[in-house]
Amino acid sequence: MDRPAWDPHDDVQTPLLQAAVKQANLSLEELWMRYFALGGDADLVDVEAHLTGLLPLPVPQQDMLAHAVNERLDEVIAQYRVPYSRPVRLHLPTTGPLAALVSLIMGAGSAPPELVPSLAVQAARSLGMEPAVYLVDQEQRALVLMPADGTPGGTRLDVEGTLAGRAFRTVQILSSNRENRPRLWVPLLDGADRLGVLEFVLHTAVDLYDPALRDQCRWLASLLGHLIATKQVYGDDLTRCRLSRPRSPSAELIWQQLPPLTGATADFTVAGMLEPTYDVGGDAFDYSLSAHTVSVAIFDAVGHGLQAGLMASAALAGYRSARRDGRGVYAQGRAIDDALAAGAFPGGTFVTGILGELDVATGRLRYVNAGHPPPLLLRDGRVVRELGRGRRLPFGLDTEGLTVGEEYLQPGDWLALYTDGIVEARDAAGAWFGEERLVEMLTHAIASGQPPPETVRRLNRAVLAHQSGLLQDDASILLACWAPAR
Repeated sequence: MDRPAWDPHDDVQTPLLQAAVKQANLSLEELWMRYFALGGDADLVDVEAHLTGLLPLPVPQQDMLAHAVNERLDEVIAQYRVPYSRPVRLHLPTTGPLAALVSLIMGAGSAPPELVPSLAVQAARSLGMEPAVYLVDQEQRALVLMPADGTPGGTRLDVEGTLAGRAFRTVQILSSNRENRPRLWVPLLDGADRLGVLEFVLHTAVDLYDPALRDQCRWLASLLGHLIATKQVYGDDLTRCRLSRPRSPSAELIWQQLPPLTGATADFTVAGMLEPTYDVGGDAFDYSLSAHTVSVAIFDAVGHGLQAGLMASAALAGYRSARRDGRGVYAQGRAIDDALAAGAFPGGTFVTGILGELDVATGRLRYVNAGHPPPLLLRDGRVVRELGRGRRLPFGLDTEGLTVGEEYLQPGDWLALYTDGIVEARDAAGAWFGEERLVEMLTHAIASGQPPPETVRRLNRAVLAHQSGLLQDDASILLACWAPAR
């Protein structure tokens, strides 16, 4: 091995290296094994000679040796570090918004789900803000304060009639300075799915309109939304806080099968909701988004309770199995029939539903209607037609005569898929909610610029109010809007 001339840097590094090896409690053999594993090519004798100051090593080999010691020091005590021959990047940021985001990411990895809000509080405090985390309840009627950093939760803010609720509804950052308490309300999202809001209490009202600070709040809220959506499947506390009462077994089964209530790409938005929230039985919906194809489906199993929930789950399983295998709507329908047959459900049971598949490039929609209310196509803020083709018997019954319908959508078109519980909801006088009222609400929502998630929430409230909060049948809706960038 060629030996470079000894330079002054070695005189600085070698004594520190000797001290660090001692502090790391590494034997010569252990140090050499670590160094060799990193790619070092000096032999044991050369390393020993370097440590005693008798022999220089090439600068890259010196840095490899330093790195081997530093890795061990990271395991035992971080403050003892051997310098490298050139400046290196900081291991972790210590100040600013990046430090706050990194602390949240690193802390959430091993934290139980219920501690994620506390980690977010601590991260925001490092930016000079006092935060609070509110998650929307299951019914999307109230925002519930999460316990965090020793502060009890449970405070509820109405989605209607409060500034926090308005931030949730409009998905916009809103500010307030009531009682000289400057605050920002920031939507908490997992992608496009609305989870709640973050409240940031600021030190001074001057900061309310600082665009950089608003960006930092948005970054923190975006990261927290993803973490909450990811972590809540590992425990019950984040879900329990959002429930006003226990779900029935059938409702628990269905809710665990559903995708997020809202999904979106740059070109497509889909949003759905089920009622009764805590006792839904046979209704379900699903969707799949990609750059090339969007799939949507809605199901309504005959009957109520756990049996209906099991049938809807079987239909979902058959549908997803075929869709993820790349099969089209015709084969997806057959796969649902097969899944229901394999479930050995009682004779005469069935599931109605709609399967739709949109080619994003052309706007061609192919669909199958299995004994279900036909979807509504809305264009320029009004219903232009019901999609009445692609008819067949409900899933689980005879499949003779199975056809596929086609429709070409235009940019800006909406699709409304719903179960009969929407239009057949009855008030105290026996009057139906009806398709006319459904169409009126949809056209009004489009005209006022409401996006699909907020339209679904408002429609859901209207159906419940029409029946005084006590539905006689499951009522579900899935809205989809195709709005490709122009």
